[in-house]
This record gives sequence, structure tokens and C-alpha cells, in this order.
Amino acid sequence: MTDLWKITETIFDPKRLPHYETALTQGNGYLGTRGTFDEYYPGEQRTTFVHGVFDDVPVVFTHLVNFPDWTQLDISLVGERFSLAEGKLLDYHRELDLRSALLTRKVRWESPLGRVSKLEFFRYPSLADPHLMSQMVLITPENYEGEILITSRLDAGTDTMRYQQWQWLEQGVAGDTIYLRMQTKTTKIEAALAQKMLVNGSPDFKKDLPNITKMPSVSAAVLGQKGEQIRFEYFTTIYTSRDCDNPKDQALQCLAGLQNDPGEGLFEANQQAWQKEWERCDILVEGDDEAQLALRFSIYHLLIAAPRHDERVNIGAKTLSGYGYHGHAFWDTEIFMLPFFTFTRPEIAKNLLSYRYHNLPGAREKALEGGFQGAQFPWESAGDGREVTPTWVPDPADRKSLIRIWTGDIEIHISSDIAFALVQYWRLSGDDDFMVQRGAEVILDSAKFWASRLEWNPQTRQYHLSDVIGPDEYHDHVDDNAYTNYLTRWHLHTAVALAEWLKSHDAQAASHLFAQLSINEQTLSNWLTMADQVFCPLENQEGLIEQFAGYFERTNGLAADFDPRTESIQAILGIEGANASQILKQPDIMMLMYMLPELFDQETIQANYDYYTPRTDLTFGSSLGPSIQAIMATRLGSQADAYENFMRAARADIEDVRGNAGDGIHGASAGGLWQAAVFGFGGLRIDQDRWHIEPHLPAHWQRLRFKFMWRGQEQLVDIRSQEKKS
Repeated sequence: MTDLWKITETIFDPKRLPHYETALTQGNGYLGTRGTFDEYYPGEQRTTFVHGVFDDVPVVFTHLVNFPDWTQLDISLVGERFSLAEGKLLDYHRELDLRSALLTRKVRWESPLGRVSKLEFFRYPSLADPHLMSQMVLITPENYEGEILITSRLDAGTDTMRYQQWQWLEQGVAGDTIYLRMQTKTTKIEAALAQKMLVNGSPDFKKDLPNITKMPSVSAAVLGQKGEQIRFEYFTTIYTSRDCDNPKDQALQCLAGLQNDPGEGLFEANQQAWQKEWERCDILVEGDDEAQLALRFSIYHLLIAAPRHDERVNIGAKTLSGYGYHGHAFWDTEIFMLPFFTFTRPEIAKNLLSYRYHNLPGAREKALEGGFQGAQFPWESAGDGREVTPTWVPDPADRKSLIRIWTGDIEIHISSDIAFALVQYWRLSGDDDFMVQRGAEVILDSAKFWASRLEWNPQTRQYHLSDVIGPDEYHDHVDDNAYTNYLTRWHLHTAVALAEWLKSHDAQAASHLFAQLSINEQTLSNWLTMADQVFCPLENQEGLIEQFAGYFERTNGLAADFDPRTESIQAILGIEGANASQILKQPDIMMLMYMLPELFDQETIQANYDYYTPRTDLTFGSSLGPSIQAIMATRLGSQADAYENFMRAARADIEDVRGNAGDGIHGASAGGLWQAAVFGFGGLRIDQDRWHIEPHLPAHWQRLRFKFMWRGQEQLVDIRSQEKKS
């Protein structure tokens, strides 16, 4: 029977190594460690990322920094090195327990010389103490006796995309603990790691502490007896100068405070912390084991990337699980991932939104550089909130050529996406203080950007937005993208309403903020006038809204025309070919109707769904699209389409259906899957001052149960199918 809390690998296939490294990533909201083996394996991508620790990679971008790996061990069994690349693998089982982030692996291995060993590996980063990681190895010789030697090291020579970002500062031994101090080369963030080792529960064993420069190590040598199990345990801490003034002292103190043989107590604390998370965030599905496991898998990956103690970091598009997009944050956070936290863990949502508030200086700098006013948030954001989208990247088809990346220049809808997320958090939480102290400044200053970015056309007597990219990135340099224009109008209307609320709620705060941002009554009046005159395309005779000016004149075609295939339409047609066609990476109009449903009637939504869906590359286009399509399909009563798209999102990483899971978790798809279950099948809808449900369960689902927070109170929704009730 399938355990619906565990991701399991029972057959080792080296070709799937990158996929499982991503899928089995462990984390605790402070760091993420890819699911590599404890011992070295050729082609691995051994990586640990810590939130907020970025550094420059020559020449074009900034990247999350790969930390020294806390899991790597060299295991020698009577002189033979343990490696799955050698010898015979007699038995293999690896699993990640989503309830506790515990990764276990059990193998029976026969060495090239015929020695058979049973090896069991256990490790987890603690959710109770985010700076602490625990690792254990049990080794049982089955047909031999002799020395078993294990060496662990903290290696300052780790690289990020073949570039070393660490500058070594110091290393040493403090009692039974090794430590390492380093600093990033450009951003000058200091980091310290410390590690101690126990054998059979004791720090007293035959050990060697080789003090190789940049690689402090500890080795344990034990005489193995046939049939007798030996237990090796490792406890590691990481602190950075973002956390405290003296990372080395903090790392050493953390380990010094551990009790003798602390393993069981530490794991119990970790389990308790995780239990509290799951009590608030779990979704129960009865009647569909695949959907149940996929939802928990997605929720787990959101939770392990969620900053609980840091409001100056965001969640990158690939979370903390891989090198894709360099750890940069996009609109993926605010529109796809953040609703999960807003509805279940508003404390974390508040941290993520505070990241944007703290990075207003970078947004203002970007607006000024473009010749605009106010705050324009960057398309890709990293440590300090400045624009970090690469301008040029190597062409994957020809590494000698470069491709111009325009998203950082003209994909500008993200400023309204952030405002939308702020308003959603405010409505759900009722957190007026946050809106007064932080949210209002973000929304109003980015409204100033839109007022300066809009272009007046005296012929149409309307404001337009030219030369932009909408969410559908197959089409660039377009005019009057419907999603961008409608959200701009919404943003300006919202900013004026917020300003009026602020004046009545806290006149002193309003006066101070208006003075700071150079906003007055005339400004607000102008915004209202501009909002009403923003060109927002209306339905034509067929009830269709044109995605952007001239879209209907593009080369007609359907995504199915290119099936069967194993790659995106853009990969088949090329960048220019896809741009000239009507094929979409994701349907902007459906995204617009999902976010602002009050603007469109059911007939208009149906007409646009029917038109744009077959023109959308849902299988290999954007991973963001299927979950939204699923929600819109449920609202139109198309349950079969809804479930098909739900499972497209569900299988993105757990099954690697897109073939790129090795780059990291699709964080937006994970967040979108939660939304598809709750807002789609669960039918949760939020009005101004109340919530209600209009459930649309798939035919074979017997039950859907979830919780969410409404104005500080936990709400329980438990939906059962008619068959279940009877």
C-alpha cells in the first residue's frame, strides 16, 4: 500500500539522479539541501543554499551561493571505498518522509572484493532549530571484519556553476568540533560552519582531525565485527553575518549546547515542529492517492522554502532546490506561492511581503533608471531587490551565440502583481497595522510608477502601454497587453481607495506618507482620471478579448498541431517563430479573469476559455499555466479539463513530466496546485467581508478537507461527495 506521506525510490537509476536530487530536497525555511547521496557519486549536483546569501557570478548575474556540503562522507570498508558506482547493489530503498523532512536510505552493497555490508543513512535539517542539521549512518558488516573508516569534511572549495564564490578566512578545532569561516567574494557575507561527530553515541573514539587548508575534517576508525552494527552521527550548524555578529561563535555555541547522545531528542523536537505545520497546512483528499501525495509533496516544498525568521528574503522560482534561475524571485512568489501562505501561514506571508517593502530602494532605482517616477519592481530580484535579470544568456542550441533577454526591461506587470498580493493578504488577515506601516507605501509608490509609465494617445483619447511582455513570454515587444493594462487600471483605482482609507484610519500616518511620496489630492484625482482612461480591450462580436494589440492577426495555429512532441512550441518554432504565431506559453486572458473575476460575466469567460485553451502550450509551455486553467475549468463546469490540468501541475516535479526537474522545484506550480485544489475543486471564494465555497470535486474524489485563516481565526472546510454522504 502506498504511504501517502512518503516519496519513495526503490530502484536506483543513475539517469534519474538529477530528478531525485530535486524531489528529495530537504529544508527548514533557512536552508535547502539537494537530495544527493551521502557519499560521492559521479555527475551529482551537491548543493546547499541558504536564504539571502547571494554573490556575483561573472559576468552577468548574481546567484545563491553553494555552501560547503554538510552531508558528504567518505566511507572506507577495510580499505575499499563505498560507492554505488562500483561493486554490486544488492538492495536499495530511499525515501523522504514529508511529515518530518527525514531522508532515509537503506542499501546492501557488495564490494569489488566480495565484502557485503548493510548501510543505513538518515538525515534532516531541523525545523525546530533552523541552524542545526543531523545525520546518522549505521553500518553492519555481514561477511567480514576489519577497520571501518569514515571521514567528514567542511570544504570551502565548493563552487556555484563552476565558479568559487567563497573566500576562506579561518578554520580550526574546538574540543571535539571542527569549524570553518568563509566570506563571499563580492557581497562580503560571512558564514561559519561547525560539526561534531559521535560514534555509538559517544564523542570518545579513535579519531583524526586533519587540518587541511580550506577543508577541516574529522575521521573515525572503528573495528567492524561481523553482524554488529556501528552508529556514526554528525551534527552540523550554519550561521551567517545576516543572522548574527559573530557566526563562528554562534555555530560553536550551538553544538556545545547539545546534550550527550542528543539524536533522539533533536529529532523529536523536529517532528513536533513539523506536526504543527501540517496541522495547519495539510490538505486531505480521499479517493485519489496520486493527487493526495502530489499535494503533500507540493506543500512540503513550499514549507521548506518558507522564511520563518527573516523578512528580507523571498522564495526563488526554483525555491532552494536547484540552480534554475539562480535563486532569483519573480512574480511566481506573489501570485502563485504566496496565496498558500496568506491563507494558511499569514506570518510567513507577512515576511515575504516585507521583503518587497524593504527593497523599495531598488524598485525606485529601477524606475529612475528608466526615466519614470515611483517604484518599479524588478522582474528578477535577489538579495537587495535590484534588477538582476541577465541581459544576455548563451543560446542552448549554439553556445557560441547569445540570446537577448528582454523580461528585465519590459515585463513590467510584476509591480501590480505585488500590489495584488498585498491587498489579498490585507483582506484575509485584517492586518491594518501592516498596511499602514508597509503595504500602503509599496502600493502607492508603484502607482506613481504606472502614472508615469502610461502613454497618452490624443487620437484614441486613452492611455496605452507599448512595448511590453505579458505573462505569456512567447510574445515580446507587444502593445496593450490586456493583462498588464487591466492590472494597471486596477492598481490605480486600488491606490486611490487605499489612500482614502488611510486618511480616515490614520490621518497622521497618511499625512506623513503622502508628504514622503509627494502625493496630494490632485495626484489622487489624476490617478482616478487616468485609471478610467486606460485602454482595456473589450469583447469583440465573438465575446473575445484580444490578448494584445494585433494578436488576432498573428499566424493562426493550435498547440495540438505540433503533437506528439517532447518539447515546447518555442523550441520547435524558435523564438521568432513562436512570437509570430498565436501559440501561447500561458494564456494571459485566463490569468486576468482568474485574478479579477468580477469584471467578466460567465459567457465572456467561457468564450475566451474556448478560444485560448487550444492555443496554449499547456504541456511544455509555462509550468504556471495548468493550475490556473484547472481553476477556470472548474468555474465553467468542465471537470474533465480541470482534472487533466490539475494533474499536469501535480506531475511536474514528482514525475518530472517536463524533463527539467533537475533544475529545481517549480515553486509556482507547487503553489498553483494548492490553489487549484482549494479555489478550484474546493470552490473557496473571498468577497469583501466574507468567504463561501462552491465546490466542484472531481467525480472520483470522495472528500476534500483543508484549513485556512480568516481574520486571525482558523476555518475548516470539509467537503464530501454525494456518494460518500450516502
